[in-house]
Amino acid sequence: MICFPNAKINLGLRIVEKRPDGYHNLETVFYPIGLKDALECVPNTHHTDFSLTISGLGCMDQTGNPENNLTTKAFRLLESKYKLQSADVHLYKAIPTGAGLGGGSSDAAFTLKLINEMNNLRLSNNELEALSAHLGADCSFFIKNKPIFATGIGTIFEKISLSLKGYYLILVKPEIHVSTADAYSLIRPARPESSLKDVLTNPITTWKNKVVNDFEVSVFERFPQIKAMKEQMYLDGAIYASMSGSGSSVFGLFSEPVDLRKSFKDCFYWSETLE
Repeated sequence: MICFPNAKINLGLRIVEKRPDGYHNLETVFYPIGLKDALECVPNTHHTDFSLTISGLGCMDQTGNPENNLTTKAFRLLESKYKLQSADVHLYKAIPTGAGLGGGSSDAAFTLKLINEMNNLRLSNNELEALSAHLGADCSFFIKNKPIFATGIGTIFEKISLSLKGYYLILVKPEIHVSTADAYSLIRPARPESSLKDVLTNPITTWKNKVVNDFEVSVFERFPQIKAMKEQMYLDGAIYASMSGSGSSVFGLFSEPVDLRKSFKDCFYWSETLE
């Protein structure tokens, strides 16, 4: 069995308050995009345990203890609750890591869905969402995988009527890894005057100075190259541009296809017409 875990972008990301447990409450919109990993799961009768192999983009960074990988953790979570077939899993990475694109979270969520199907567990999407919340803050989004307004630590969802269908997306990532912990350490939480959910109901042409990613302040100060990438998106005609998550990827939305490889020749580069 094979599936294709996709990436996401954040449309706005406001850090509204720090919680007593040390986490932060936020508001953001998760939006799925077409950049995908490949995840294959094969039942194995030759041994009694789970195995994971990884190849593709950045695979040299994936050679640590496989038990620390979210894909393995997803299998172990189900294994702790249900009797599962042993399985060999191969993950081919095309989504860059340390980019704010949710690649690892997507891999974990799709692992839950694949193992659920392979073992005929018949868990509903709501049950899988609840399970995936134990794996990471944005894992739950990838279960239903539709644009959603997220609050709390990123696991409380509200439906949102938002479509970017027909817009052209360009996504770039420099050879910079932004630590999420470092990005949070410099954040000063503040509740915005208007909910992001309300701001996003306005035309995309009004988003530039209103749909804000709070992480940009600290990340841009430490990595001015990332700030310059966002500015270049606007110079090249983007209607809206932003860093995704805590970085380091930056995306731009355009009214028609453009080729900006020359502007970002030293970066990972992805483009698509959104559906």
